[in-house]
Amino acid sequence: MLMHQDVTDTTPWGPADEPALVCAEACFDQAFHYWRGASGRRYLHSVYTLIGCPALPRTNYILVRRHDDGSRTPLGFGQTKDDAISLNLAHLRHQGARLGANEVHIHLLAETPDERAHVEGDLTEAHFQRIAANAA
Repeated sequence: MLMHQDVTDTTPWGPADEPALVCAEACFDQAFHYWRGASGRRYLHSVYTLIGCPALPRTNYILVRRHDDGSRTPLGFGQTKDDAISLNLAHLRHQGARLGANEVHIHLLAETPDERAHVEGDLTEAHFQRIAANAA
């Protein structure tokens, strides 16, 4: 199944986050989700519950609070940094619990440390821009 869907959109408008429909044959309960960076680029994420998240290699993540109405609030952005996948999972669960997250969104398509740093910075900047716009 083709999942590499980094899409650059030069308009900063549109939803900051949106469900991703990746397979017409199966019904996924929002197993994939797009998050838009400050650059306008959309990043495809796999969605897991905080408890259901598997052990992970080095990758980007967003710790998310999914509300009863289905809306989502990002609580923290980052990268797993350890070579031991079980330590990465322990860090995610600990940080997620501290922040009140109930979902982990994983972006596995950034392969190098530089790419992961760029994705983290782009998504974090977009989040702060949305906070500032809502406060104005």
